[in-house]
Amino acid sequence: MDAIYARQSVEKADSLSIQGQIDLCRRETSDDVRIYQDRGYSGKNTNRPDFQRMMADVERGLIRKIVVYRLDRFSRSIADFGRLWETLRRHSVEFVSINETFDTSTPMGRAMLNVIMVFAQLERETTAERVRDNYYQRFRLGAWPGGPAPYGFSNGKLPDENGKLMPSLFPDENAPVVERIFRAYAEPDATLGSVARELNRDGIHAPRRETWDNVALSRLLHSPAYVMANEEVYLYYQAKGLQINGSVEDFDGLHACMLIGRRDRSAGKYQDVRDQHLSPANHMGLVSTEVWLACQYKLDDNRRLGGNGRGKYTWLSGLLKCASCGYSVKVNRDGKKFYLVCSGRSNLNLCKQSIHVDLRELEETLSVELERLLSECPDAEDETDDPCSAELVEIDRKIDRLMDALAESSEMSMVYINKTVERLEAQRRELLNKQTERRAHPRPRFNRIHFEELDFEQKKLTAAQFIQEIRLAGENVEVVWRV
Repeated sequence: MDAIYARQSVEKADSLSIQGQIDLCRRETSDDVRIYQDRGYSGKNTNRPDFQRMMADVERGLIRKIVVYRLDRFSRSIADFGRLWETLRRHSVEFVSINETFDTSTPMGRAMLNVIMVFAQLERETTAERVRDNYYQRFRLGAWPGGPAPYGFSNGKLPDENGKLMPSLFPDENAPVVERIFRAYAEPDATLGSVARELNRDGIHAPRRETWDNVALSRLLHSPAYVMANEEVYLYYQAKGLQINGSVEDFDGLHACMLIGRRDRSAGKYQDVRDQHLSPANHMGLVSTEVWLACQYKLDDNRRLGGNGRGKYTWLSGLLKCASCGYSVKVNRDGKKFYLVCSGRSNLNLCKQSIHVDLRELEETLSVELERLLSECPDAEDETDDPCSAELVEIDRKIDRLMDALAESSEMSMVYINKTVERLEAQRRELLNKQTERRAHPRPRFNRIHFEELDFEQKKLTAAQFIQEIRLAGENVEVVWRV
């Protein structure tokens, strides 16, 4: 039996219809022919229902020849076609393409088939490269490079200096929410959690979900697409070692800027931007530089502090996590009883997990294990492992970058540079003091530490050194150790 395969992903005026393909292919088949056709499917892969049915018939030995109108109707991928061709050869199935006028029953036809597939793949890769180049070219010109608009914006177009319409962003009905978020978080006592609770209380939906959480807020607050970027924003990213497109004069205090580039998700999405690229944008910002930078410094401090476990009811604070949603587990007290509650459930209504673990029993079990681990520690602490040294080096690098940025332009804000350098110098002095105190008062030998003899804060610090997190769900406990 012969087979005709026809495919059309999108109906266009300049493309041959499926019926037209079938009519042309009938000239190369016998009367015993079966038609296979896929409408609305791309040829970039083989996930097509009738195509799969045809290949199954090939495997069953029902087909002796396949006829297509054009090679790319069958497959656009060299890898896919190579695998399919081996299947056809194994079952002695001929392959005929009408448009390219060859068939695989001849050596020349087989050679032509390989050449055509190479050029088909080359064209596809060249097209993908053109798309990437266009994306980065738009970014360099300040136009929105593509994709969905950030929360608070909608997609549109603006004329450039030559009158050409370029992609841009325009404020939408959620723009006031964005401004509210930045103003609220910039307040000294505000936290990501408190801002999220206020938004959820007022029934304001988050992007692509109903409720706000720390992750959604952090993503929005980190974005430079909202700031009315001036030279202070330029210097902020310059101090981080970012690659910046354009000069400081392009940051006019009215327009926003954009950040693109690959991120190492395993290292934290916003923690390291040295491999990112920043460019001034053609759309207007929503948030003043002062408010935006106040939020950035606060976010930077959050990253340095991390979850420091400020809870007062247990020395396991900061380590307890919900196994279902990943949010922190907090301790609620009712008289002499303590209850463990998932914050994702109590604060954000994102989780339904109930936790029925006895806190004091958990502490007692872990105390025994920590006592055992402490007894197995080496006799003395390695004094060469100074955690302050790496932070001091990084601060020195930031100060050097600020001085380099100052040398690039005489119009940069001396007030901002002095303020930033003073802040870094204060951090540097604090670290040096810690380093001096640490060396003057060396910690006792590990083998002399008994966990039960430590005070509350010392237990917290010791537990955090040995335990990464404790995952709780129902009556189940999973301890993730660092050792």
